[in-house]
Amino acid sequence: MDFKTQLASAQSRIADALTQHLENFGDTNVAKGMRYATSGGKRLRGFLVLESAALFDVPASQAVHAACAIETLHAYSLVHDDLPAMDDDDLRRGQPTVHVKWDEATGILVGDALQTLAFEILGKHETHADAEVRIGLMSSLAKASGAEGMVLGQALDIEAESAGRPLSLDEITHLQAGKTGALIEWSATAGARLGQADTSPLSRYAKAIGLAFQIADDILDIEGDAEKAGKALRKDAEAGKATFVSLLGLEPARQRAFDLVAEAETALAPYGEKAQSLRDLARYIVSRDA
Repeated sequence: MDFKTQLASAQSRIADALTQHLENFGDTNVAKGMRYATSGGKRLRGFLVLESAALFDVPASQAVHAACAIETLHAYSLVHDDLPAMDDDDLRRGQPTVHVKWDEATGILVGDALQTLAFEILGKHETHADAEVRIGLMSSLAKASGAEGMVLGQALDIEAESAGRPLSLDEITHLQAGKTGALIEWSATAGARLGQADTSPLSRYAKAIGLAFQIADDILDIEGDAEKAGKALRKDAEAGKATFVSLLGLEPARQRAFDLVAEAETALAPYGEKAQSLRDLARYIVSRDA
């Protein structure tokens, strides 16, 4: 099975499982918004969970629950990031953002509900029979998504807007390690946690692809097509924000992304051919057009 077919299969599996996790919330605007916010998207974080779990022979029927958890948490982060007090975006995945389709209060509540649902899913017996494993998944996701991870990265991004100077390369790397990289790292190591195995190689892999992902995003913000991206582009340049492209230059930034892919592939060496889909994902991250 080629990579695109594997990704499409994972997307379908995760969508079906999300439908089940979301079916009992009724028909309120918050429930509708939760389903709306978790529809579509590339599901790369969920794919990482499924494929990393496969390395340790964890069945996809079990790993899909952790994949759903990261997808709901990621969706919450996007809903809140789009709010007027944050990035103030009208489009996400080519559709009106949640606060535009409904209202700002609904957007806040939808994000809150999706965040807490992630931990509810991880706490269920179907995610893993061992309570210690479930606790490990929950505590590691809390750390990755909170004040030491994604929220820290978002806070640093907001602070940078009023810093009066562009960030340095080291500062941007630190910011993005939280804002983008932390959830990617959790996703890649979730499979090892489910398989009760060493997370170190997958952590190294994820750190490399997380940074490559952000560099690719910065490149797409310059070269990309807004229609394909499904969101506004070139906002960073218009706001005068420092990015990997503005600091390194377009071609050096592109080369840095390719170098990170090579680092990621090296980290996967212990898993041999079983990790081919993860190698393919690393390459996809820097070659995607949206």
